[in-house]
Amino acid sequence: MYELSTLNNGTRCSARSLPDRDSLAIGVWLGVGGRYEPKKISGVSHFIEHLLFKGTKKRSAEDIKQQIEGRGGAMNGFTSEEFTCYLVKVLNRDMENALDILSDMVFNARFSPNDMKKERHVIKEEIKLYVDLPNHHVHDLLMELLWPEQALGRNLAGTLETVTSMTRDEICGYKNKYYNPRNVVISACGNLDTAELFSCCDKYFGCAKAGNRASYKKAEEAQRRPMLKILSKKTEQAHMAIGLRAFGRNDPDRYALTLLHIILGGNMSSRLFREVREKKGLAYEIGTSVKKLHDTGAFIVSAGLDNRNIAKTLDIIMKELKKIRTKDIGKGEFERAREFYRGQMLLGLEDTIDQMLWMGEHLSSKGEIPTPQEVVQKIASLTPDDVKRAAGRIIDNSGLNMSLIGTIDKSQEKEISKALNIG
Repeated sequence: MYELSTLNNGTRCSARSLPDRDSLAIGVWLGVGGRYEPKKISGVSHFIEHLLFKGTKKRSAEDIKQQIEGRGGAMNGFTSEEFTCYLVKVLNRDMENALDILSDMVFNARFSPNDMKKERHVIKEEIKLYVDLPNHHVHDLLMELLWPEQALGRNLAGTLETVTSMTRDEICGYKNKYYNPRNVVISACGNLDTAELFSCCDKYFGCAKAGNRASYKKAEEAQRRPMLKILSKKTEQAHMAIGLRAFGRNDPDRYALTLLHIILGGNMSSRLFREVREKKGLAYEIGTSVKKLHDTGAFIVSAGLDNRNIAKTLDIIMKELKKIRTKDIGKGEFERAREFYRGQMLLGLEDTIDQMLWMGEHLSSKGEIPTPQEVVQKIASLTPDDVKRAAGRIIDNSGLNMSLIGTIDKSQEKEISKALNIG
């Protein structure tokens, strides 16, 4: 299903041909993100992502946009804790043009002082925007609790102070260190000829000088008791995020953890949705999510609710966490969750962009790409006991964290603190 090639300088390439499509999605992945950053220049990975769209030594920002969008395509980028990705979706006729532009951006970005000045302001406004969104900012506060005084606990965009103070030399030095072929993965999916794709990858990415593979400091996890962080501010709705430290993306229990997420809060059939919203009417929005990193992770429960219902809702959540850790999961519930997992994964791979993201993330993080069929077999082999075991590994008071933003007084704080107990 997937074809792989490694260029002489260490750049890894992956491709999947879907000849019945008109489109082609290409992603250039850099194995570097927020967790690689020194505190002094926190947010530099995200800053660089912005700057790469501002022009190169031979293309202006307008040239880059027009040569993709003016041909009917689209382009974007994103930064995470462990990756930075630049992606395009174009008609298959424009494969070579897209690779030319992406390589030019990655290796020849100009980083002009004027562009940097403007982009500092843009990013600072972005930081302020998300601080003003409590449903977003509550997760930033949770990350600080999960990984205090560590890069993983910092905002990916940095702070107003670091974005203001980092110098051009610091930004270019960071980029030169990590933007090298041994840190690059190219993934492509769509109407393509694989041999032609790999030849173009070599033409545009093969000339760059090989460097060293990026490394990061492993997460430190010394928590021994529940931690609570409350930001009291006037809001129409309170926002809570509960986080339990989990395990890395390659752990044998990773599939069981996803099933745990589905059963507890992954859809409208989940326990928390049913108990908190359907039965009690305490929240419009409640659900769970899983954060997967190389060496660690997090299991997160989040909700938006009336300020007066926080302790009551928290009590229900704690009871459900304890229940799934201690009691057996029914066969019917388990089978429905497993089918949901399988169906959502396969439905999520129908587009060329989705396939490109699947290949790029797996090759960057694991060095290999599983086929969907292989993952389906892994899911099919799971049992309710596997999910219970995964729950037992992460659901415990010693790793319990909660962040909260809302109109909360001192008496509520005591009530909430008391309710933050799985038992």
